[in-house]
Amino acid sequence: MATYTEPSAPRHMTADAFRKLYEELRDGARRSPDDRRGALGQLTPERVLAATTEVRSGHTVSLAAPIETLPGPDNPEPADHRMTGPAAGEIGADGLHFALDRFAMNVHGDADSHLDALCHVVFDGELYNGVPASTVTQDGAGSLSLDEVRDGIVGRGVLLDIPRLRGVPWLEPGDHVTAGDLTAAEVAQGVRVGPGDLLLVRVGHRGRRRELGPWDAARARSGLHPTAMRFLAERQVSVLGGDGNNDTAPSAVEDIAFPVHVLAMHAMGVHLMDYLQFEELAPACERAGRWSFLCVVAPLRLPAATGSPVNPIAVL
Repeated sequence: MATYTEPSAPRHMTADAFRKLYEELRDGARRSPDDRRGALGQLTPERVLAATTEVRSGHTVSLAAPIETLPGPDNPEPADHRMTGPAAGEIGADGLHFALDRFAMNVHGDADSHLDALCHVVFDGELYNGVPASTVTQDGAGSLSLDEVRDGIVGRGVLLDIPRLRGVPWLEPGDHVTAGDLTAAEVAQGVRVGPGDLLLVRVGHRGRRRELGPWDAARARSGLHPTAMRFLAERQVSVLGGDGNNDTAPSAVEDIAFPVHVLAMHAMGVHLMDYLQFEELAPACERAGRWSFLCVVAPLRLPAATGSPVNPIAVL
């Protein structure tokens, strides 16, 4: 592998510079006024079919972390899982009885793996493609909701492993992934991201959490620098997934806490998957000597929801 020289830390972005980048990416992603699927339009049936040729061994790997039910510094409102059956008197009794349970969660937290629908990001009073924010009410999202991905997302997944590139186990909270990192990782791994791909970027968030314990990820986490979104635009990526939030904290942009969410989803129409886990996928790719695979994402059928817990599957 070629020697990697880490780029200098990106400078703080002013609100004006961010606005110019936003307009650049939005204008470059212009689609018809009635478009509601965004960059998923790049995932044509032909590209889905081509993605199936990525399967070589038939080995499957989950890209989701186990859903957590205990509170922690990054998960103050954990998922609630409780058993509702069988009743105490039915345990061990003769006849037929059922084990039953109930589940509730905060979908957009900082611990559990989830998919963001395009209605998740409201910016300047609008959703993606000029859809009024008023379409989201207490009853749910009337447009750009999870219903747009009810048939799932299936395509070619590509994992770019930034800690591997830099020769470290993980990126420290606050560190940024640049467009240069993404390009250098392609070269180091012998892979190239292309139109319609599901781009997965490992920063090592899960590995650090496992080794050092959870921390307040809302205040400090590694992620992509806003200017890295130009890489996604140039390669016409359909989905971005990360093992963190995709956004760095603290933010590089003044007064915009989640610039990558705004640029990816609101400007470009790219669906996001947050807090995935790649600690099994990365070594599997290393062993296979290839970093692309068939990726299958099947969110829940929650028609008016802004997101869903998700368990993407890589098929190598």
